[in-house]
Amino acid sequence: MPVLRTPESRFENLPGYPFSPNYVDIGEFRMHYVDEGLEDAAPVLLLHGEPSWSYLYRHMIPPLAAAGHRVLAPDLIGFGRSDKPESKRDYSYVGHVDWMRQFIEALDLCDITLFCQDWGSLIGLRVAAENEARFARIALGNGGLPTGDEPMPKVFRQWQVFARHSPWFPIGKIVDRGTVTDLSADVIAAYDAPYPSSKYKAGARMFPMLVPTSPDDPASEANRRAWETFKRWEKPFLTCFSDRDPITRGGERPWQDHVPGAKGQPHVKIENAGHFLQEDKGPELAELLDAFISRGTGACP
Repeated sequence: MPVLRTPESRFENLPGYPFSPNYVDIGEFRMHYVDEGLEDAAPVLLLHGEPSWSYLYRHMIPPLAAAGHRVLAPDLIGFGRSDKPESKRDYSYVGHVDWMRQFIEALDLCDITLFCQDWGSLIGLRVAAENEARFARIALGNGGLPTGDEPMPKVFRQWQVFARHSPWFPIGKIVDRGTVTDLSADVIAAYDAPYPSSKYKAGARMFPMLVPTSPDDPASEANRRAWETFKRWEKPFLTCFSDRDPITRGGERPWQDHVPGAKGQPHVKIENAGHFLQEDKGPELAELLDAFISRGTGACP
């Protein structure tokens, strides 16, 4: 399959993103990840969604690393510094889940604290449910695990139409519209950096179409099985949704109601934050994650 690789020069001098690149081979692809903090500390895995990349976590990585954690923020295949299959046909939900599983296995990550948002949650929650022993706890913000059994918000349907048909797909401006903060021109340009032309954007274009929106979607049954796992999940599970996200508003309630590990947790509503709450409230989120981790530890058997 044709695979694109963004030139390294595109990532020079991005504002607030001084991190050295790290790469691991996942099958035929090269996958990029940020790896900061103490090498022998338990990992904090930060998974981005659509259409962002690890740049989204630049406000959270330094404080978490300074608190003594190993902080990993991979770029999903098709995003950031990771390789990008050129054809939309080469992207699937199960493919993304498998790529992330391979990433975790390649680095042999255990005792993982997962923070996931948007498509990072659709992928990360599946991987956690299917590889329970590697995860110590989960914090979920502005995301979920849809099965197609419930109707999606109208705003999401509109987003699908835009992603499929619009000739204009400006990554940075899309992120800007999903924040309460008005992003500066150089930050918007940094979100655009991985995509020199439209042919690099197949992965971002495809994500909205891969969300299960009907009960017979190819991913629905696997997500239902994952939900059954979470209904027995005793490990700590924290929700930290924002107050100004029209897509995921109210999405924290099923997790609080049905996940045993969510009982008694200090769930947080992040105020004055949009869909990309990492951009609006990154340092606050990092502080919440550090406190969440400090309340208990886990380990791989």
